[in-house]
Amino acid sequence: MSRTKKQWRDLSIVQRLRIVLVGTVQLLLLVAALVDIRHRAVAEIKGGKRLWTALVFVNGIGPIAYFTLGRKHLSADTPEPLAA
Repeated sequence: MSRTKKQWRDLSIVQRLRIVLVGTVQLLLLVAALVDIRHRAVAEIKGGKRLWTALVFVNGIGPIAYFTLGRKHLSADTPEPLAA
């Protein structure tokens, strides 16, 4: 059972558009996560900036994990941390 790899030219236009769309979304999530880490205070990030900067480069899941697990959500009665 030999399977040949498809080349870019073998893909339909819909398949090509899907690949480009997924890649663009992935890149935008990465950039958004890196910008957020850069501008957020250390006290507002669970685990530290260096850890999350490395983890967001895990393809696909890294930025999503950062936005769901890596940021501390301050409640209304919690005082804001001082900016660094």
